[in-house]
Amino acid sequence: MRILAATDGSAAANRAVQLAARLTKELDGSLKIIHVCSERDVPDEQLSELTITEHASSADILNALSNEKLRGACEHAAKFGVPKPETASLLEIDAGAIAETIIDAAQRNDVDLIVLGKRGLSRLSGLIVGSVSQTVVSTATCAVVVVP
Repeated sequence: MRILAATDGSAAANRAVQLAARLTKELDGSLKIIHVCSERDVPDEQLSELTITEHASSADILNALSNEKLRGACEHAAKFGVPKPETASLLEIDAGAIAETIIDAAQRNDVDLIVLGKRGLSRLSGLIVGSVSQTVVSTATCAVVVVP
């Protein structure tokens, strides 16, 4: 079984990675952990400051921050028996396209299961824009597990 876990470094995402790792081990499958990064992950002022102090592009800064989140997710996976999962840092091109990026990664990797954490949007914003997990559940062509 091919499993894809999406992480944003949150507590729910960490629980999702742990479940994905346990399932991977139990089912003798393969695990890929992804993080979708976007310029919205870092406030504009902070991103500008980091590009100047680090002498790097905003894409380089975002990639470094994403790799940090992936390292943490790999540590969680290792605790549950998957010491070296495949990882990928994906840059979100279109604002608000995180769910679509996750689904695209799942299709490109021909995964059987997507595991991700539930996003805590307020009722009003959830009604207006929906959440990443809701969009993935409603549009993915494979099984999806959402971890609270």
